[in-house]
Amino acid sequence: MKKLFLLAFLLPLLAVAQEKGMHFEHGATWAEIKAKAKAENKYIFVDCFTTWCGPCKFMSANIFPQEKVGAFMNEKYLNVKVQMDQTAKDNDEVKKWYADAKQIEKEYSIRAYPTFLIFAPDGSIVDRQVGGADADEFIARCTASLDPAQQYYTQLDKYRNGQKDTAFLRQLALLALNKYDKDNAAAVAKDYLSKQTNLYTPVNIQFVDQFTQSSKDPGFDMFLHHADKVNKVLGAGKAEAKIMEIAANEEIFPQLMKKDKSAPDWAAIEKNVKAKYPSVAEEVILKTKVQYYSYIKDGDNAVANIVAYMKKYGHNANPQTLNEYAWTIFEKCNDKQCIEQALEWSKRSFKEQEIPAFMDTYANLLYKAGKKADALAWEEKAMNKAEGDEKKNYLSTLEKMKKGEKYWE
Repeated sequence: MKKLFLLAFLLPLLAVAQEKGMHFEHGATWAEIKAKAKAENKYIFVDCFTTWCGPCKFMSANIFPQEKVGAFMNEKYLNVKVQMDQTAKDNDEVKKWYADAKQIEKEYSIRAYPTFLIFAPDGSIVDRQVGGADADEFIARCTASLDPAQQYYTQLDKYRNGQKDTAFLRQLALLALNKYDKDNAAAVAKDYLSKQTNLYTPVNIQFVDQFTQSSKDPGFDMFLHHADKVNKVLGAGKAEAKIMEIAANEEIFPQLMKKDKSAPDWAAIEKNVKAKYPSVAEEVILKTKVQYYSYIKDGDNAVANIVAYMKKYGHNANPQTLNEYAWTIFEKCNDKQCIEQALEWSKRSFKEQEIPAFMDTYANLLYKAGKKADALAWEEKAMNKAEGDEKKNYLSTLEKMKKGEKYWE
């Protein structure tokens, strides 16, 4: 009886706690929700999520239930959750929305999760948000979505109705990119660039950089043939890095993962890349070989290509690459000379900023090189700068080092 009494006492409190967060509509169809929004003169907030999306789960568990979030959203919006994927565990309510979910996904080009769609009380789309946020940022976003001057689709309608001044086009193109509306971002960016008499101003180079993702993009020629002008604005090597990224995505990666799982024809790949991008061909091929051999867990070839790359192009490696290559050497190479080289790369990786993970790599290499005292000192430094599980992992490594254990292949 005491348990029953306690449960009866707690249920109202639990209900109050749940009501403090966002209230989501249940049991209604999309048509019924739009009708209700119109009748109540409320905007509609649609959480487009998937069952596998980590940020979606974070928002549902940590942001939507907060009292201040609920207070704002429940007053201003009708809130709706739409599951965009389909699973064997879906209940009847989710299944009822299958057709609408597919239509929403197609009509609004949803490519990332979570995506939040905002509809006006008349049912017309006015804005979209992409990605998670903390409570204050989320409320700020949803406040902005009520302002026609900040609504993405409202601005897009102005463009379609003929507004084409350059300041507006530039702002809209960047907004479309931020909203993950890549098709419209590309179209508006193309319109903006067509109106420019000088593409090599700092503002335009920075703009073009954000809209150059393939060899078909308007700004590609700038990076390929006028690297000096681009690098003057973006920094040394930035144009070449962009060309290498595009060359890898278009000319190399599609040739690596064949359906029959046969080995890549590296000779043919090299010939093709050298013909199209002679200035960066060797560097990008070496980098992609490292990625490929690391992916298929061929340690010997991964190490060989890392050494070859660093010998010729090590000066171009950023801290992340330096750390990645140094860690691979730690795991896969037992040659003393190789380990000594990796120590130099590793130390460079945290020269500007002491990132605990990079310091941990350095400590592990020191330990493998037989420099135990130095290894212990650096692992302790890494541990002291780290937090949470990372700190625990470094403590575990430190204990293994103290015991003189061998913990690599």
